[in-house]
Amino acid sequence: MSPDPAPAAVRRAVSPLDHRIEAVTGHDVDTLWAYRDRGVLDEPHAHLVDRHRELARAETGVTFYRVLLHRLSSGEFPVDGALFARIDRTVDQLEEAATARDAAARKVITALESIEAAAATSSAPSETPLSSAEQAALLAIAGGAKLYEHLLTGRMSVTTASGTRIPYAELQQLEGAGLVSRDTGHAVHAGQPVGLTDAGRAALFAARRPPTTHVPKPSARPGAWPSTPARRR
Repeated sequence: MSPDPAPAAVRRAVSPLDHRIEAVTGHDVDTLWAYRDRGVLDEPHAHLVDRHRELARAETGVTFYRVLLHRLSSGEFPVDGALFARIDRTVDQLEEAATARDAAARKVITALESIEAAAATSSAPSETPLSSAEQAALLAIAGGAKLYEHLLTGRMSVTTASGTRIPYAELQQLEGAGLVSRDTGHAVHAGQPVGLTDAGRAALFAARRPPTTHVPKPSARPGAWPSTPARRR
């Protein structure tokens, strides 16, 4: 009988914790993943997304072995010693995948609880809301940007990785507000890297988050997911 195939390529799987993540951040998980890749998130939210990605991989493993176990018991294969051995092996693999999933979920919960606690104690509104132009500029800069000086005209402007150009005056305003910074160790004619500051990431993240009401965390039921299954004998 052919060996068991490996789990499929990793992709985001819906987890029971997604609703808590979306409630406290105001963004759906796909958006958070995209923001992580673009460098928009601050350290706590980036850490949360990284842990959630680990959970998604673990969830994919659980789903794979559960589906495989269902296939093995569906009547597709002859009932013989080889089938019994394969079912037994698959059950062990499913148990290991579930244990890994539960460990990953606990890491997500730890990261999530710190953000929920910070959200519960933070009552101060943002000092000055970002304009739509500022939001667009910060989002473009988050993907990578450099300040250049034209050798002939002497004019300066920011060119982003997406091809967007941001006037130097607008950069100065963002810089003065502490939302962006540039690496002055590089010559302007060669391109000075421009990036978001922690304040810029926080402002952009908050500005693009729709108003949400706090969803209280439900109390855990005894034996509720995630829990570590007892070792099968």
